[in-house]
Amino acid sequence: MAQVQDAGAGTAAGAAAAAIAGAAAQASASPACMRTDLLIIGAGPAGIFTALGLLRKGDGRSITIVEKGLPIERRHCPKEQVGHCVGCDPCRITTGFSGAGAFSDGKLSLSHEVGGDLPELVGADLVQATIERADGIYLELGADPHVEGVGQRGRVADIRRRAIQAGLKLVDCPIRHLGTERAQQIYGRIERLLLDAGVNILFEHECLEVLVEGEKCLGAVVAPTGRPQDQTRILAAETVVATGRRGALWFDEMCTEHGISHAPGPVDLGVRVEVRNEVMEDVNNVLYESKLVGYPPPFRNKVRTFCQNPGGFVSQENYDGGLAVVNGHSYKERKSPNTNLAVLVSFNFREPFHEPIAYAQNVGRLMNMLGAGHILVQRFGDVLDGKRTWPKELGRSNVVPTLPDAEAGDITAAMPYRAMCEIVEFMKAVDKVVPGFAADETLLYAPELKFYSNRVAMDAHLNTNVAHLHCLGDSSGWTRGLMMSSVMGLLMADELTSRA
Repeated sequence: MAQVQDAGAGTAAGAAAAAIAGAAAQASASPACMRTDLLIIGAGPAGIFTALGLLRKGDGRSITIVEKGLPIERRHCPKEQVGHCVGCDPCRITTGFSGAGAFSDGKLSLSHEVGGDLPELVGADLVQATIERADGIYLELGADPHVEGVGQRGRVADIRRRAIQAGLKLVDCPIRHLGTERAQQIYGRIERLLLDAGVNILFEHECLEVLVEGEKCLGAVVAPTGRPQDQTRILAAETVVATGRRGALWFDEMCTEHGISHAPGPVDLGVRVEVRNEVMEDVNNVLYESKLVGYPPPFRNKVRTFCQNPGGFVSQENYDGGLAVVNGHSYKERKSPNTNLAVLVSFNFREPFHEPIAYAQNVGRLMNMLGAGHILVQRFGDVLDGKRTWPKELGRSNVVPTLPDAEAGDITAAMPYRAMCEIVEFMKAVDKVVPGFAADETLLYAPELKFYSNRVAMDAHLNTNVAHLHCLGDSSGWTRGLMMSSVMGLLMADELTSRA
């Protein structure tokens, strides 16, 4: 493993490095030890935009990024060739440079009102200004200048009117659509920028533990993926955790073990809905993505649509432990005859329960059991009729599944009653906004799960209660999605340079 240049007293992080000098001296005798000014755990948008932000400011500190997966140029899902999931460990869709973002639809929400609660932490005006900065970077690197969802006020008003009549709220947001293939190209350029600038990226390495002594973070213990015995201590002046949703459970364990202040966050359970493009044509053309929110009876949980993909494809993602979850994406050029989107029910648990992520994972495992390890798919009409869907019934439908190895079955046998009731009522309401949405042949795939890390307590300068430790992006519990994670990374870079 290559050594990182030692952080001297004259560097931007010199003062912080001095605080760990004793630990460094003790560890330097071991070959399995290295030092860096800034350690970033996770190469998703939050982590890479932290590094990119520092480079654009001319900051000279040494940067090491630890990433469990592969470089973006090697992130090819074998399913495209063999037609079915082969169980890559770790999953090439959810891990690797740029995180799950490289294989997502690549939508950048351009409003501070969408993408989590970061405005509550640092202020709405600052977030909106930083969105514009991040958007400018994406444009420089090749993003499509066209913005979806603007310029058709009259038609948006018609959709909003129907939503109000159905008891729903329409959240319209300008969106820059990268597309799955263009997103990979853009993040590939960022990867090359970082490497050419001397950023040390340890691919196929995972973080085993953050190093906390007293009330200070000294760095982390990492190892090659799948080889935990080959450990390396990385001592760092500043440590940033940006492990995304995939690392949410791991970081929750770190918070509990090391006294990092946090509180249980929400978890989303739901389904991915797939319909013909003709059904969604009006909304697709006017808004590209319709964000509808409701609180349906009988339980009044928050239910929302999320990640709409016109002409898109339903996909499978694999998490640690073999958990298979459903997602969706779309390309700029390659199109299907269908539109897919998630319908998600938010659960906010209270005392004494404090394991929302484990709860959602167990629901997902039940689904996987019923589908023999595959994603389940069921027609909406069969849900209403109280019967499972059979493969031959899918063959008669106008809606041909874009996830061909999904297993026809019965989602309701594993989905919690509360969530299933609210999904059904919400879909009926959406049908009043988008006629045909709740047709008998509409397809529901499950499990669709969103693991948001337990909310990490931080101040407006992105400091946790542990000195020199910061948490960004979806793993912090403060953001959701590509843009807000990118924004949080830029804000972290601003904070680090301001302390130099």
